[in-house]
Amino acid sequence: MIYIGADHAGFKAKEALKALLIDHGYELNDCGAYEYIPDDDYPDIAQNVAQEVVRTPESLGILLCGSGGGMVIAANKMTGIRAVQAWDEESARLARSHDHANILALAGAGAQDEEMNRIVEAFLTTEPSDEERHLRRIQKISLFER
Repeated sequence: MIYIGADHAGFKAKEALKALLIDHGYELNDCGAYEYIPDDDYPDIAQNVAQEVVRTPESLGILLCGSGGGMVIAANKMTGIRAVQAWDEESARLARSHDHANILALAGAGAQDEEMNRIVEAFLTTEPSDEERHLRRIQKISLFER
């Protein structure tokens, strides 16, 4: 399951991305915003997606706001979340593989559809690494949450 959410700045990009993901056969759950609201607050959307990802550990999340940065900050406040912001396919792959990222945040404002689609596809199709060095690092990060 993929949980997706966006504030006003990422709303248009989220709607386009939803259509693409559904066309590619992904199971999707929209966690808001459900309509364009110019003064909505990104922490609310980040919390909605992060709660679902924590509740269903095999799932992934995608968040969109103006820069992607606010969503990363908000989502990472929740125990069990490893949200990242990716700027290209390689950073998305590495975050998913090496860091076991479970939420991808993107800049929705002025996003280029094709580039965003490639970044999302790289994130969704990359499996977390089971190499000892990566697992050791993930374990160390998990200790910060206690």
